[in-house]
Amino acid sequence: MEPAEYALMDAAEHRLWWYRALHVRLVQALGMTGGRVLDAGCGTGGFLAMLGACRPRLQLVGLEWSAPAAARAAAKSAAAIACGSVNAMPFTDRTFDAAIAADLLCHAAVNPEQVLEEFRRVLRPGGRLVINMPAYAWLFSAHDRRVHNARRLTARQTADMLHTAGFTQIRTQYWNNLLLPLMVVQRKLLSRHDAASDVAPLSPWLDTTLHAMTEIERRLPFSLPFGGSVLATAECP
Repeated sequence: MEPAEYALMDAAEHRLWWYRALHVRLVQALGMTGGRVLDAGCGTGGFLAMLGACRPRLQLVGLEWSAPAAARAAAKSAAAIACGSVNAMPFTDRTFDAAIAADLLCHAAVNPEQVLEEFRRVLRPGGRLVINMPAYAWLFSAHDRRVHNARRLTARQTADMLHTAGFTQIRTQYWNNLLLPLMVVQRKLLSRHDAASDVAPLSPWLDTTLHAMTEIERRLPFSLPFGGSVLATAECP
């Protein structure tokens, strides 16, 4: 990812509507998992800081390729941060009770098959894997190029990827449903090849409104069959 994108992430992830909406869904997807939890590709540590605050008994570990981002994650959270590649994780077998990969398997430097094999190795039997993926290849935009995304998947493609890797109890759902039309307009109709990053400060009223939309959909008693992102959970056999 571009160094400038890490700086934007570091400044925005504690308040920008997108990160707040993502983080609460990741916590929900973890359920009542206890023990050691890995955030693979933890970036500048915003989710680890939030998770540590709401689940203080968890033993949190982050893994990040970028040394400056790893240093920020260590300063921002109480987690133990390792600097290294998710393609060859520097952990022993069966180390973690759960692992999180938020917008990780979409990255150009990541080999999804290899990383999922690594997750199977470092997770304990019955351990939970939580992943978030950007949805729909046709939504690929300038923002994806800036953060070095190479793939956007449907819910079915995400489930198939996890099944092929040997995971069980796979569940997927779309989210960021209600704002998908705005994403299409912004990324496909108004966007330019050199468009600015999507990670940017917004006016308080707009940020509050966008976050409220994600909260409305989160409280629906059913899942919608479309959305800008895919959230998936799976179990390590």
